[in-house]
Amino acid sequence: MADSPNCDLKSLSPLQLFERVTEQGEKVRALKAGKAPKDEIDTAVRMLLSLKLSYKSATGQDYQAGLPPRDLILINNGTTKEEDEDFVDPWTVQTSNAKGVDYDKLIVRFGSSKIDTDLINRIERAVGQKPHRFLRRGIFFSHRDMDQILDAYENKKSFYLYTGRGPSSQAMHVGHLIPFVFTKWLQEVFDVPLVIQLTDDEKYLWKDMTTEKAYEYAKENAKDIIACGFDINKTFIFSDLDYLGTSTGFYKNVVKVQKHVTFNQVKGIFGFTDSDCIGKISFPAIQAAPSFSSSFPQIFNGKENIQCLIPCAIDQDPYFRMTRDVAPRIGQPKPALLHSVFFPALQGAQTKMSASDPNSSIFLTDTPKQIKTKINKHAFSGGRDTIEEHRKYGGNCDVDVSFMYLTFFLEDDDRLEQLKQAYTSGELLTGELKKVLIETLQPLIAAHQERRKQVTDEMVKQFMTPRKLAFEF
Repeated sequence: MADSPNCDLKSLSPLQLFERVTEQGEKVRALKAGKAPKDEIDTAVRMLLSLKLSYKSATGQDYQAGLPPRDLILINNGTTKEEDEDFVDPWTVQTSNAKGVDYDKLIVRFGSSKIDTDLINRIERAVGQKPHRFLRRGIFFSHRDMDQILDAYENKKSFYLYTGRGPSSQAMHVGHLIPFVFTKWLQEVFDVPLVIQLTDDEKYLWKDMTTEKAYEYAKENAKDIIACGFDINKTFIFSDLDYLGTSTGFYKNVVKVQKHVTFNQVKGIFGFTDSDCIGKISFPAIQAAPSFSSSFPQIFNGKENIQCLIPCAIDQDPYFRMTRDVAPRIGQPKPALLHSVFFPALQGAQTKMSASDPNSSIFLTDTPKQIKTKINKHAFSGGRDTIEEHRKYGGNCDVDVSFMYLTFFLEDDDRLEQLKQAYTSGELLTGELKKVLIETLQPLIAAHQERRKQVTDEMVKQFMTPRKLAFEF
């Protein structure tokens, strides 16, 4: 209740307070525009001032419209030591905790909502089938406005999906598959259009590469994405370097977002400095634009009221908090989001993987032998120092990377639980758990490689050609 002065404002995160101030400000403007009674306006203004004071008390800064609290996130894990804090931004994920980032605290700090049992059950009722393992196991754990998406779907109103990939290397790793595996399931169960953005322009701006190399990586990554099994009649994949120059609808939305976000705002949200190139500063508007259906007139027939659902890792959320703040001011619906946890590096959950470190993950180009060697040599173990100790005390699944990977890729819930119990009790040794992961990933990667071989340059061109999809709008 934005207008309830008795609510416990102290329990809200800075971002939630920011959103409350924004909502109350919009309410005051609406009351004034509608020439509401003076006492009603005065009450709303007093509430607005109270919220602004609470925001300043929580953040130490005055509220500024469109400038959320800084999104370079430091989450204290219950200690006062600086090295025990989590650091999350769109480019870096660091934690000293072997279990990984504290996602419950991240939800509070970001002001998103936890995907709880009630929401999972509602999704199951809506689609008429068992929820994806990523939902069942909390891999997609947080959301914004998923209830609105389900409201629309249950009322026979369409929506569309948007996800993306930053093509920083020719070969993708298994962690890159996570949003695409889940997005493919969402597309199939809801039967909706999908747009996939390849941010080759971003990689050119942030990395030491040419535009030609960035575009080449985009097309190579598109082959891996297509190999996930997306329907060409329902999916549009686009490169920013290619599509941005040809779509007036897309570029108009980029410009609208740019007009409504200041340099101070992007500095506050993304940590840009005066020495960053202007391309970086303007890029968030390009990642925002696919959230609006009018960016794809060939798909949505120019309609601007089709809501978007974005499955992504939670480190991308700052882009879309900015987008959600701007959307009402340019007459667009706010995108909804589903957030995933980070896929851990082989060396442990303290960081997300790097495409530049071949030993940090399993790549989609790895041979069965390479997969076996990497897991046996590099996968961080939750086991004990000796077999005797392990048999006596058992292993720790919370930090064991092999078990974490199985949580992502082993479909059978009962089998996963059996492995957890056996490893925790000491019955199953680390080497035996690694063997299960090897036997799970080898056929999965081999099957992906076979599908990718079937993806021709002509198929990539068809997926990346702006066109009408198999939907009527």
